[in-house]
Amino acid sequence: MNLLNNELLDSFIRIQKALYSLMKEDADRAGLTVVQLKALYKIHRSPNTGLRELAASLKLTNSTMSGVVDRLVSNGLLEREVSTADRRAITLKLTEDGEQKLQEATGDDSSFTKRIMEITKMDPEDKDHLLRIHQQIMTILTTKEENHS
Repeated sequence: MNLLNNELLDSFIRIQKALYSLMKEDADRAGLTVVQLKALYKIHRSPNTGLRELAASLKLTNSTMSGVVDRLVSNGLLEREVSTADRRAITLKLTEDGEQKLQEATGDDSSFTKRIMEITKMDPEDKDHLLRIHQQIMTILTTKEENHS
């Protein structure tokens, strides 16, 4: 079997590309990048998130995330605040403009949201079966082989 021409692998790649394309369409419509849109969404879902937590959740380096945050702050979409729990730490919060921009990207006109809503209407047994298989695949892909030498 040619591993680079694997039907299962191709399926995952096509799904990932389709999801990215839908997110990009929404981000472009709102004048954002996909990473900026994801950052606004994550902060909206978890207000007062720190830079490190945000970078980890988006699987980006702290340096890359810092640049994204700087642009969102300079565009008036995010605010940095001193953490009440640790005065040395900075947390991130959406501004009113940031909330509006997120709504513009993810609201009624969102292609991504419309398609995800269609997926949620799939048969519950099919979704459970798919998630179970995905978990099995993730376990296989993330389990380190033991070196028996």
